[in-house]
Amino acid sequence: MASNEKIDLYKRHKDQYVSSKSPVLVTAKQATYLSISGRGAPGGPEFTEKVGALYGVAYIIKMTRKFAGRQDYVVCKLEGQWWLDDSQQDFAAVPRDEWNWRLMIRTPDLITEDDLQKAVSALIEKGKSPQVRAVKLESIAEGLCVQMLHVGPYEHEAQTIAVMKAFAERQGLDFYGLHHEIYLSDPRRVRPDRLKTILRQPVRKKQN
Repeated sequence: MASNEKIDLYKRHKDQYVSSKSPVLVTAKQATYLSISGRGAPGGPEFTEKVGALYGVAYIIKMTRKFAGRQDYVVCKLEGQWWLDDSQQDFAAVPRDEWNWRLMIRTPDLITEDDLQKAVSALIEKGKSPQVRAVKLESIAEGLCVQMLHVGPYEHEAQTIAVMKAFAERQGLDFYGLHHEIYLSDPRRVRPDRLKTILRQPVRKKQN
């Protein structure tokens, strides 16, 4: 690839980022993410501040590389992994302020820990939120997953998840691991009934 050709991870991995309203199996191989973790209601103060910190780091790394004449790339959309302290519980039955999450932005593998630390230092020098120090560079591999496009409010995701679970069971598979969401729409600009979110769930063969 020519050094001046911008990397677009969505185009490179269409099977993972283009999904239909019907469940499918995908394999999510090892990938690099900028991430930040927390606990509390989505849209709450901690969540909002950490989203801002994550995007701040993502964009300053990209722009620093671009201005230095290094490989440019498209900053990916926000993703999130969600879990509860008790994995047997249902999200709908647990107060939102007890939800755990890891917010993520997929990043080309060429981004290094040094790139991250320089970005954090630059943001702190500019007086940005100290939450930028909580951003990490992580490698995540989910393996075989069921994936499906959810259209509508986040509060209605349970219906889509039920379809995904039934599909997995027909394939002789069980859900396990962390629930994963990829936010294709900006909720500040898109009506709730038109929000598009890819839901992803790691699966494995049913345990005897």
